[in-house]
Amino acid sequence: MYMGSVVGLLACPKLISEFGWQSVFYSFGALGLFWWILWQFGIGSTPENCPGISEEEKQYIFKGRGPSQEETYAEIPWKRLLSHPAAWAINVSHFCCTWGYFVLLIWLPTYFNSALGFDLKSSAFLAVLPWLAMFTFANVGGLIADKLIESGMSTTRVRKIMQTIGFLGPSSMLTGLCFTQSPQLAVGFMTAALGLGSFSQSGVYSNHQDIGPDYSGILLGISNTFAAVPGIIGVALTGFILDATGGSWNSVFGIAIGFYLLGTVVFNAFATGERVF
Repeated sequence: MYMGSVVGLLACPKLISEFGWQSVFYSFGALGLFWWILWQFGIGSTPENCPGISEEEKQYIFKGRGPSQEETYAEIPWKRLLSHPAAWAINVSHFCCTWGYFVLLIWLPTYFNSALGFDLKSSAFLAVLPWLAMFTFANVGGLIADKLIESGMSTTRVRKIMQTIGFLGPSSMLTGLCFTQSPQLAVGFMTAALGLGSFSQSGVYSNHQDIGPDYSGILLGISNTFAAVPGIIGVALTGFILDATGGSWNSVFGIAIGFYLLGTVVFNAFATGERVF
């Protein structure tokens, strides 16, 4: 995960300079079509119909799947899905995660240019660093979470540990960012903030499957609706704050820190790794 963004950001400048801006759309469009063809022939809608799945993996899925799909989808417990504290812990935490994610990534080039004075044309690698950090930390976090569960630690505790790192890691890095005057340290803090935030992949982003394996798609659809709001409100609000304060980035970072801390409290208070639905 995230490696596609790293490759894309590295490849796009070369494609544009050699073949024009249209080549970016042609290239990625062709890759998407190629992936769609592979998906049609290599992936099934159920484990029973998936040609590439091993028997061992198939039995592992069957063991934790619960009731049959026909039985599951006949009665979706909408009231419980929309009211249970564990589900709302996911909704609130997902919102808090993406507030930092959207605001920091979308405004990152502006911050590097206006606050740090970097020339983005000659420092294009700066745009790659956060994505590379997110790729690294997301995979490291997944490995750590798996090892902790294999060692006997409860899924609830593992999810809370991973998500706490995913919230307090970025908030501590952004706090350091507010007090540094060094452009190099600022880049390091920002990259580390986004990278540590990827521990959330082993926290809230995995929690839907824990609490409702038969309804994980519905749970993700609900929480992702909340998570999309920062992409609309947060990004616009950031521009308003910068205009109103004359470019006060500390105000922008302070709001993100606040949401990270809110998410930490809510997830640790109400989340669970046990099956609820």
